[in-house]
Amino acid sequence: MTKIFIINGGQKFGHSGGKFNETVAQETLNFFQNNSDFKVRTTDVNHDYNPAEEVEKFVWADVIIYHTPVWWFQLPHGFKKYIDVVFTEGYNKGIYKSDGRSSANPAINYGTGGTLHGRKYMLTTSWNAPKEAFTLPGEFFSERSVDDGPLFGFHRMNAFTGMTPLESKHFHDIEKNADVPRDLELYKAHLSKLFLN
Repeated sequence: MTKIFIINGGQKFGHSGGKFNETVAQETLNFFQNNSDFKVRTTDVNHDYNPAEEVEKFVWADVIIYHTPVWWFQLPHGFKKYIDVVFTEGYNKGIYKSDGRSSANPAINYGTGGTLHGRKYMLTTSWNAPKEAFTLPGEFFSERSVDDGPLFGFHRMNAFTGMTPLESKHFHDIEKNADVPRDLELYKAHLSKLFLN
């Protein structure tokens, strides 16, 4: 039985109601609850949480699934705070034990002190930017993908804990040209490819 931990990092703030990421997180929950081969736990960063209990969810899970919008090319502040608080709480409690270096040779092995080895994670993001902003020559992101560009640090953060990535799913042009039914169908196909095949 595969244990799945779903985190809704969408946030209600300013003109954002967090509805899209809430919808994607719910679709994720439905997908896994409809299959007896999975156990699921969830967190919504908009609600109160106990940092020690959140650490236990990371340690419990085989796969962590993060859902987040991207605001100003970074995580929303509520989701970033969640990670800062929970990962700090996870020091010597299952997330990481050190930065991996030793005093004998402090120049090497940085980022190897994580304790979540054997676990995987998947990231979904939602953007106002169209996908072409990442792929076309001369466009804003200079042909860098979400994963190798704006979210590179997020992926290195997870590598620091010892986790390895599953293929991400990114949703584009959500504010101006959203097609939520189409996006959800593509997302369910993505989940099926990763978890049922």
